[in-house]
Amino acid sequence: MTAGSRGDVAPFTGLGAALVRAGHEVTLVTHARFAPLVAGSGVGFHALPLDPRAELESERGQGLHRSTTGPGKLLRVARMARALVGRMTDDLLTAAQASDVLLLSASVAPLGHAIAEGLSLPSLGLYLQPVAPTREFAPPLLGGGSWGAVGNRLAGHGVGVAFEQIFAPVLPTVRARLGLPAVRRPAAGLRARERRGWPVLHGFSPLVVPRPRDWRAELDVTGYWWPYDRETRLPAAVREFLDAGAPPVFVGLGSATVPDPRRLSADIVRALRRAGLRGVIQRGWAGLAADGDDMLTVDDVPHSLLFPETAAVVHHCGAGTTAAGVRAGVPAVPVPIQFDEGFWADRLVDLGVAPRSLPLRHLTADTLTAALVQATREPEHRERARELGAGVRRENGVEQVVEAVARLSSDRPDGSVHGRP
Repeated sequence: MTAGSRGDVAPFTGLGAALVRAGHEVTLVTHARFAPLVAGSGVGFHALPLDPRAELESERGQGLHRSTTGPGKLLRVARMARALVGRMTDDLLTAAQASDVLLLSASVAPLGHAIAEGLSLPSLGLYLQPVAPTREFAPPLLGGGSWGAVGNRLAGHGVGVAFEQIFAPVLPTVRARLGLPAVRRPAAGLRARERRGWPVLHGFSPLVVPRPRDWRAELDVTGYWWPYDRETRLPAAVREFLDAGAPPVFVGLGSATVPDPRRLSADIVRALRRAGLRGVIQRGWAGLAADGDDMLTVDDVPHSLLFPETAAVVHHCGAGTTAAGVRAGVPAVPVPIQFDEGFWADRLVDLGVAPRSLPLRHLTADTLTAALVQATREPEHRERARELGAGVRRENGVEQVVEAVARLSSDRPDGSVHGRP
């Protein structure tokens, strides 16, 4: 069960396919627009009624552009999510009632855990970001950085409590429907999960973010979970473009939206040409586009096939795109926009894969040109990216999840092993 943008869904398609190969019957529960991501994988699909892109493009969603990042924008998004979460509740309950084990992303964990408790189902958290409080860094959803050991941990607790508040409008009704006792405070569910040692596995590489030393024992880092890719070849137009010249730079902002796509696209093209580079521009939800023999505009292209053939990747640093760039072993120019993207951007810089972080609000043709020149012409970035990519590709992030699900399935009263996560 997961909710959010494409990056909040895609890693679970490959994980689901691995669970199918292990003998489980698996259903991905998420927004209807992402159903094509599991086609051919053997993973079933249960649609949630909410369309995240439509919400972002609505008048309410466009208002998010008034805050760029940090607490202000997080508060706006929390208010928006709080107003929408009730529309998903019935479908989450229906899907859970047909399941033996619930696997919950961070975006639905407070509600999903209550449902699992009410239905007496085992459950497991599967998170893509290190959201549990730690002294080692500030909450990724606030952009990362560090506020000192005490400040980091206090801020982490604050973000956790604020996230629980999103589900406050629906949790009392759900708990009553399932015969669970009422709770006085929204954060009670968070405290209960911690007290009971609820297990959470994190789908990123310890080479990118080592497991914090002050996390409780039931929180672990497995390595990345890669999306399920049906395609084994790049589209013909992309293949022809790659073969027609030097390796291009990929530019994409994933599921992010921007207030002025035309101006941003022009700045990107101008920077690429000033740096003497060709470009593959992914349209994405931002609506980027470019013309000319040295530029190619694409829609969805598997990052696993495209990124290894690029000179560098310019991206918003969503968790999934960051992972794909690291896996490909190519340098990056991070252009974070919001939430955890600043955290991942800083990690790429600290690891030597990127020369510096260039937040979108500071991006101009001049600043992007300078960053592109550094990323593609300074050999240390390519060498460090190559080393890190090789290490990440050696990891098997899904193995630990498959083992954990097998344990949860065997713990059921009927002793069944091949359930329906």
